[in-house]
Amino acid sequence: MKQAVMTAPGQIEFRELDRPLPQDDEVLMQTRRIGVCGSDIHVYHGLHPYTGYPVVQGHEVGGVVAALGKQVTGLKVGDKITFMPQITCGECYPCTHGMYHICESLKVMGFQTGGGAQEYVALPAENVLKLPDTMSLDEAAFVEPVSVAVHALARGGGAQGKKVLVLGAGPIGNLTAQVARASGAAAVMITDVSPYKLEKARQCGIDFVVNPAQEKLGDALRRDFGPERADLILECVGVEATINDAVLNARKGTTIVIVGVFGKKPQVDLGLVQDRELSLVGTLMYQKSDYECAIELVARGKLRLDEMITHRFPFDQYLAAYQAIEAANGEYLKVMIDLDAPSLLT
Repeated sequence: MKQAVMTAPGQIEFRELDRPLPQDDEVLMQTRRIGVCGSDIHVYHGLHPYTGYPVVQGHEVGGVVAALGKQVTGLKVGDKITFMPQITCGECYPCTHGMYHICESLKVMGFQTGGGAQEYVALPAENVLKLPDTMSLDEAAFVEPVSVAVHALARGGGAQGKKVLVLGAGPIGNLTAQVARASGAAAVMITDVSPYKLEKARQCGIDFVVNPAQEKLGDALRRDFGPERADLILECVGVEATINDAVLNARKGTTIVIVGVFGKKPQVDLGLVQDRELSLVGTLMYQKSDYECAIELVARGKLRLDEMITHRFPFDQYLAAYQAIEAANGEYLKVMIDLDAPSLLT
């Protein structure tokens, strides 16, 4: 079988290995789709602080069961599946208090341990989730990022009946806004400085789109949400400007959920956070219940995912996918690696 290995920033090497045999408590998955995540792009550029090389990427994955270990039940060969990419210790304080997703020794497949960027991968059965037969393989690869959005909104107390502001219209911001809308939000606003991403948000059914480079966010909030502005704010970019936009425009007592990954430490006016009794809440990953909610939302057609796929590459063109991302100058959302697609090599 083929395995894609990022041997160094900007370099991918394909290796031939024997197809693995699942242990008694493992599921052998045939990988069919891999979504490229923003964190994967950080690895490609050598900017991910917790990833070394060589690394087998791939944590947004859809596939099918190829074989089962002797102890595995509830699945059969051919079932569509995805997996939670967390490897946890089960012994630390978070693990023993229901917070295994922030395990003290957390390893994430595709970063600190091998991921799904290979034709077959053996997975711990406890990490595997069965998907409905009606779900497409593209949709299967979206379950992981949708779960990020589900967990982020839960960290903010949920979206039901609330006016929700999402800062950043990239893939995670778009999905967070869509999940908020599907979860019963009264209204959803999304911001970005990219007209392309804002247009994609419109196509995905988001109520209000705002370019803060063209109009003041506070004015837009009062116009579209009224004088009380947003009930819940989610920062999905990870830069100083957007977290400060969140703090400056938050109503007193508002919760701000930090979803974006900050590569550079921001300066934030904590005096305003204190004076206005704002709640800054972090969110990292997800738990099984978040995955189950995400699967239900996707299976019920509550999210517009096809509109988010802007590029598709066959497996042997993995490096070309990253090169296309660089060339797109921000005009892309979800790049999909399709192991069913024919090779582009001549």
